[in-house]
Amino acid sequence: MRIIAGQYRSRRLKSLPGMDLRPTSDRLRETLFNVVAPQIPGSVWIDVFAGTGAVGIEALSRGARQVYFVEAAKASAALIRDNLKSLDVTEGFEVIERDAEKGLRLLDSEALGCDFCFLDPPYRDQQAYSATLGFLSTSRLLSASSIVIAEHEKHFDPGDSFGALQRYRTLRQGDAVLSFYRLQ
Repeated sequence: MRIIAGQYRSRRLKSLPGMDLRPTSDRLRETLFNVVAPQIPGSVWIDVFAGTGAVGIEALSRGARQVYFVEAAKASAALIRDNLKSLDVTEGFEVIERDAEKGLRLLDSEALGCDFCFLDPPYRDQQAYSATLGFLSTSRLLSASSIVIAEHEKHFDPGDSFGALQRYRTLRQGDAVLSFYRLQ
């Protein structure tokens, strides 16, 4: 797994052994960042179910101002910190070691706003999609211009709408799909 473009281009990221962690593939990350490239410089990201931190680190590499990594698993949160340290990233990020709901509630209570929110729960935890997207639809984290991106397997559809949050685009690549949402 490597950083695709930007300041840390071609640098490698570590992952954990086993199947508990399923990092977003290089190809899918490249597709995602090609779509949102013009809006990345100076943006604020929330990477929920962050795992290795690959998506948020890619955003930092391409000029994001701030990334909040929300990750409940202690080993994965430590891995994110290790990956950031290996790249000498010292600012512009915060690792929030909490489950998605508590992490998002914390950020919401701080009246934080984001330009992008990327979520990639374990594929087997389908309820996490509706819970997270439902919360985001009513939170103060999103503005009219915010984009929420959910990665999911092609055999699962998380849904077209969650309150005011509406899906407006999907991108398929192999067994994975990116669903893009905005407030309507």
